[in-house]
Amino acid sequence: MDFLTLFGIYVAVVLTCMFLVCKYSGQQHSPFNTLHSYVTKVVAPFTPQWLQRFSHWIVHRLFHQRSSLFIYLHILLEGAVFAEFSLEVFGFCREMDSSLTSLSVPYILLAIKTFFFYLCIKTDPGTVTKKKASSLTPIYPYDRRLFHPGVSCETCQLIKPARSKHCRVCNRCVHRFDHHCVWVNNCVGARNTRYFLLYLLSVCGMALAIGLLTADMLLHAVLRSGMLRASYVDERGQQQPAGLLFIIQHLFLTFPRIVFMLGFVVFVFFVLAGYTMFHCFLALVNQTSNEWFKSRGLACRRCRPAPQADGLCGPAPDRYCYSRGLLGNLREIFFPPNASQKKGN
Repeated sequence: MDFLTLFGIYVAVVLTCMFLVCKYSGQQHSPFNTLHSYVTKVVAPFTPQWLQRFSHWIVHRLFHQRSSLFIYLHILLEGAVFAEFSLEVFGFCREMDSSLTSLSVPYILLAIKTFFFYLCIKTDPGTVTKKKASSLTPIYPYDRRLFHPGVSCETCQLIKPARSKHCRVCNRCVHRFDHHCVWVNNCVGARNTRYFLLYLLSVCGMALAIGLLTADMLLHAVLRSGMLRASYVDERGQQQPAGLLFIIQHLFLTFPRIVFMLGFVVFVFFVLAGYTMFHCFLALVNQTSNEWFKSRGLACRRCRPAPQADGLCGPAPDRYCYSRGLLGNLREIFFPPNASQKKGN
């Protein structure tokens, strides 16, 4: 059972890291920053300068510049999962008389996911240019809390419309900026948020379908082997009934690749399901993740309007001041307003 113990420790560490990331995301003062600063101070004097420069270059290249590496990694992981599912799980399911309809669901969702994945990569998220800035400005009013009139982007040399933000990775201002996604190597903004949501939903559905079919296959394998009624002799020579841990260990030894693939798919599903639910919530209230993170604990003292703005913060408006009702918010996501369509206050 040593292997199961190590695997349990691994799962516990991963879940703990996920909890800490979710809890302290968006906070400037967090245990991550404290630990990073401490480790840097301790390790830096013993680390060669060339290694420090190389590590900084790697981090900058991966996360601060546009790179297709995560797209290739995405395709590689997806290909590995479907290869294992097609070569082993599919055959076992057919032996158990599973219908071709149920087995085709992951492949149908894969085609749908690939289509939206491509659109996320290739669709312009809503780049704000000098030519478009004046026509985009009337679409959303300035809330004078997160977005102030007259604030300019020093890089793009233009007055930023409300709900826009400059992306340092893409080096451009994006209208209704949500975030920069390294997995699609593109920003998520006004023009491609719909594709990003559908991409997340299709990935979750695909992972769920593969997980259910694989779990069903393993369950039938256990039932057919009669292990639920089996027993074994322990180290003291006593006969013991085969419990859950014994069955799990047996599955690890009999179907190691399938079990690891199932564990990876389940892990991905729960991570993406939470992330998808978060973005669905933002879509329903007409808020971006950029606005959500900035509005957490944001007080008037943190407002930094441009000198040409009126400088009056006033009482903080409703956090969901851009909400137009459930149907109106969804309509805005899937049919984003054009530059000529002015939004009412």
